[in-house]
Amino acid sequence: MIIKVHPIEFQIRNLRYIIRSAQEEDALNLSEVRLQIDGETENMDREKGEAYIDEIGFKQLIREDTESAHNIFLVSEANGRIVGFSRCEGNQLKRMSHKVEFGVCVLKDYWGYSIGTNLLNETIRWADTNEIKKITLNVLETNEKAIKLYKYYGFEEEGVLKKDKLLSDGNYYNTVIMGRFNE
Repeated sequence: MIIKVHPIEFQIRNLRYIIRSAQEEDALNLSEVRLQIDGETENMDREKGEAYIDEIGFKQLIREDTESAHNIFLVSEANGRIVGFSRCEGNQLKRMSHKVEFGVCVLKDYWGYSIGTNLLNETIRWADTNEIKKITLNVLETNEKAIKLYKYYGFEEEGVLKKDKLLSDGNYYNTVIMGRFNE
């Protein structure tokens, strides 16, 4: 198995966690964590239970991402369980092979420990090392903390998808498209 990111340990206040490449043994835990996260925030594209990925589906994703030079799947593990993860998916088409799309999610109980920041940081390091020129992402306009973080790491707003998401309050919200280009 190819290891794209060797385990890195972090200590933030009273929490010790590691960030590492996802492994097939993580599949069941990832399925459970993703389902829980989708129910904890409206910052994700899905509502709880939508586009559900089971253990077999996650094993397949991890296998594909491990074998692809254009993909990376990272997990954050604390107290023996996965508490967050990020994924970059690239494209094999020559005209788009220079870029990847980034997504991240962290269990609400673990917000404030820089897990998302460290997943992003390790993803950027991987992309820069592997000659990925552009990282793109989509973020809900109301997620101001994430937008500020992405800008700090060199992402720029590239556009807005107007009235893109319908949230539980019955209102439509914009999605901000951001990108970071590494020359």
